[in-house]
Amino acid sequence: MTIHAFSPTRRGFLAGAGLVIGLTLAPKGLFAAEGVQAGGGDALTTLDAFVRIGADDTVTILSKHIEFGQGPFTGLATLVAEELDADWSQMRAVHAPADDKVYANLAFGLQGTGGSSSIANSYEQLRKAGATARAMLVAAAAKEWGVPASEITVSKGRIAHAASGKESGFGALADKAAQETPPAEPVLKDPKDFVLIGQELPKLDTVAKSNGTAVFTLDVTADNMLIAMVAHPDHFGATVKSFDATEALKMPGVVAVKQIPQGVAVYAEDTFSALKGRAALTVEWDMAKAETRSSDAIAADYAKLYEETGLEATNRGDVDKAFGADGVETIEAELVFPFLAHAPMEPLDAVIVKNADGSIDCYNGAQFPGQDKQALSQVLGIDEAKIRVNTQLGGGSFGRRAQFGSPYMREVAEVFKATDGTRPIKHMWTREDDIRGGFYRPMYAHRMKGSINAEGQITGWRQSIVGQSIMGKADLDSTSVEGASDLPYAVENLHVVAHNTQLSVPALWWRSVGHTHTGFAVETFVDELLQKVGKDPVEGRLAMLGNEPRHMGTLKKVAEMADWGSPVPEGRERGVAVVQSFKTYVAQIVEVSVGTDGLPRVHKVWCAVDCGVAINPNVIAAQMEGGIGYGLGAVLFDAVTLGEGGKIVQSNFHDYRSLRINEMPHVEVAVIPSNEPPTGVGEPGVPPIGPAVANAWRRLTGSPVRRLPIVNVVVS
Repeated sequence: MTIHAFSPTRRGFLAGAGLVIGLTLAPKGLFAAEGVQAGGGDALTTLDAFVRIGADDTVTILSKHIEFGQGPFTGLATLVAEELDADWSQMRAVHAPADDKVYANLAFGLQGTGGSSSIANSYEQLRKAGATARAMLVAAAAKEWGVPASEITVSKGRIAHAASGKESGFGALADKAAQETPPAEPVLKDPKDFVLIGQELPKLDTVAKSNGTAVFTLDVTADNMLIAMVAHPDHFGATVKSFDATEALKMPGVVAVKQIPQGVAVYAEDTFSALKGRAALTVEWDMAKAETRSSDAIAADYAKLYEETGLEATNRGDVDKAFGADGVETIEAELVFPFLAHAPMEPLDAVIVKNADGSIDCYNGAQFPGQDKQALSQVLGIDEAKIRVNTQLGGGSFGRRAQFGSPYMREVAEVFKATDGTRPIKHMWTREDDIRGGFYRPMYAHRMKGSINAEGQITGWRQSIVGQSIMGKADLDSTSVEGASDLPYAVENLHVVAHNTQLSVPALWWRSVGHTHTGFAVETFVDELLQKVGKDPVEGRLAMLGNEPRHMGTLKKVAEMADWGSPVPEGRERGVAVVQSFKTYVAQIVEVSVGTDGLPRVHKVWCAVDCGVAINPNVIAAQMEGGIGYGLGAVLFDAVTLGEGGKIVQSNFHDYRSLRINEMPHVEVAVIPSNEPPTGVGEPGVPPIGPAVANAWRRLTGSPVRRLPIVNVVVS
């Protein structure tokens, strides 16, 4: 069986040889078993799992985190290169094999990418891997040259002994280094001696993604491959009652139609035929367990829960007494947040192949590859040892590929299982499948009441949050209340509760999880309270953040960047927000006018971010810019709506649209220097943009934003 369109970076990796090293001893034969092996007849000694040094001096890191645009290939390679004293031109990166033990995310105990944890959980681990490799290369050089190891230096990928004039690249010593005993505790550099960490190094995947040679799952094909597409119901929770494939099977290129638990699968020789065949199907759906309420009906049901006792997240002081005190102003608000699809550029897809020996190869953008392997094993009834998940570059995710129990991979497996397995299958979702496929950021509703005194001190705060538990919990789900239950502002009287709801709409984390709605609710409400008593939005926040120096630092920096307090051009207004998510602090100021369409026109965004040690400021800035664009599109335009009878309304980018290039504001990013441990940047750029825009809009028009997206409020 021939698989086509392998990544050029992978081909380069397979051509290497030499030393493989890391921090957790891996069993012999690990890489051969996982389809990662040396080419060209060169032998490899497997010591460990993270760093491979080739005979050509290249250094390849095996990334335990998927690269779907957020930068782990570059970030993890930087950590290794720094301690190895490699030259950046030597560095390469590929995805690691699927193994929940060897490649576990230290933040949550299995192999996976999420929670903006890639750099945070790998910072010390990958630095130690680089330092270990360096120590072993130095030990090998000392033996080879008969000189003390203490006299050997390593710089820009060259090992040297000044007194004897001996010098070598890494590759020539790699095999001998592999025989050395790794140091139990490799010595790491003092941060003041960093050469690469903190520099704006070019990303390892930029060239391939720019010239079109980068390979995504969509690019992977196999000889004699069938395309499979599944017809899903228009209502969540509906199942197949019966179907008629007569017309579908008449379509040229369609070879089979099979019912699977998720719907009805159409198999064809090419994508067009699969689409035509699926469109010709007649399916009768069983609606017994379907969600038949509209979004408006669900919102009305949510509102009823405000009167019930909720799950307490935070309860301190006496909120009722605070509200009744003399000299305070009070505000009440109810906010509604819609379902949101992730809408990555590359919809879900996978290629699955059964080999002559009965083993399975699966190619997909695996965010949780170990979970995907387990799902394939369970559905197909094949031992996990005979399944290889080959992680490909992912065309975005924003949480979409990180599903509990890998339901998409279970659908892939069911589609394959329904055949005789003799032909490879490429299982594809269209954009419409993806937008209408569920696993949304849940719909949420907030009821809020707050009091503030003339000095600008918030004296009381009550917040009730209604929505699905993303974690599927019956008790309090911390992801529903994060950012509200741990309010950064000094509020003596605080009461926050949550109400879990049960819907047939599958829920999933969306870029920045709970902060997508709590950040908006908190920051717009704080702003309204401050405006009520005539306090400046920046100074008022700073006065309440005395115990939060990193919040204060980012807020002060962004105010400096925007020259806060200076005159604003006529017809424009500025808004501010500051949100900590995933231990990263981000403050943003926006400048907004009323556009020709009546919507907010965001002209400029200033952004200050404190994410601890900055591994690569260029990547950090890019992630802030991307988060701002993603979050701005969502707050202005995006909602998945259940219409009359619960039928999904939206289907593609024409009615669930992303921010367009002419709508992207100018963004200026400042990365605050820090010696704190590094934290994530993939998600924290998203939460502040929505409330900053809403705050500017309210000050500009006098109308607070109570329901998202803003387009619906303006149009209605």
